[in-house]
Amino acid sequence: MASITLDKIGKIYSGGTRAVGDVSIDIADGEFIVLVGPSGCGKSTLLRMVAGLESISEGTVRIGDRVVNDMEPADRDIAMVFQNYALYPHMSVRQNLAYGLKNRRTPKAEIDRRVAQAAEILQIGPYLDRKPRALSGGQRQRVAMGRAIVREPAAFLFDEPLSNLDAKLRVTMRLEIKDLQRRLRTTSIYVTHDQLEAMTLADRLVVLNGGRIEQIGTPLEVYRKPASTFVAGFIGSPAMNLISNRAVPHLPGTAHAGTIGIRPEDLTPAPDGPIDMEILAVEELGAQRLVHGQTGGERLTVTLPSGVELPRTLRLAWRPGSLHLFQAESGRRID
Repeated sequence: MASITLDKIGKIYSGGTRAVGDVSIDIADGEFIVLVGPSGCGKSTLLRMVAGLESISEGTVRIGDRVVNDMEPADRDIAMVFQNYALYPHMSVRQNLAYGLKNRRTPKAEIDRRVAQAAEILQIGPYLDRKPRALSGGQRQRVAMGRAIVREPAAFLFDEPLSNLDAKLRVTMRLEIKDLQRRLRTTSIYVTHDQLEAMTLADRLVVLNGGRIEQIGTPLEVYRKPASTFVAGFIGSPAMNLISNRAVPHLPGTAHAGTIGIRPEDLTPAPDGPIDMEILAVEELGAQRLVHGQTGGERLTVTLPSGVELPRTLRLAWRPGSLHLFQAESGRRID
């Protein structure tokens, strides 16, 4: 295991296109870091630079005490898990797990030990003699993770490994990945565009936007205190309501803010509340419902219990201390 340090990392492609700029992250030994952001924000490019699959235009990457900028991927002591599994179809599960170790001339007894250990951890022992085509998507992903585990690397790098799985299996697999990482305590960097997946897995989130870091923090820190309107709108499901001060000019204490943020669950019906919302649509979710409407010409979402009766217009108040204020031009948080 090892710490990973990214110091002012940048990636510039030919023609001057900048994909990543001035990214600095200190990742502790054994920490699980999730890079999260929309498509095109630079998260996979950043991961590939750590792995050695992309050249580094600016800055320094250290794995442990080694600067790895010019090292080949095979020399960086990392193992990578991809979204497409990348298994050899003509090999059995056992052969897939052992292949990389054989190439490194690892003794057979040691290969057998590591393969058996990975199979036990991932519960794939019954499938060792099957070919990948005889496995389900979840089983193939376990084999891909097993191939990384047998390496016993300093760090795991995950590039959207659950993207090809159905929704139910993704829930199961992300819990298994988190449990696996806690048991192995291997430093891990995980890339995803799914904010729910990020919140579930991360020790700390790194929220990226346009190739730059918007915020670093624990999932609860990022959720409870978003650093910008971008983070506020991206982290959380349903997303935070972001409305201009013009839409609700009578809210006290918000005159210096351009944008006001309120989580849907922090709004509550109140006969004398300062927000007047016209209801446009309702999503029934069982125990809860999402009520969508507008106030002052701007959209608003409220989370309410399913048993609450809904008039055409709702008067709403917010829970004490739940307002988030942001600057008009920069979108940065005002404390």
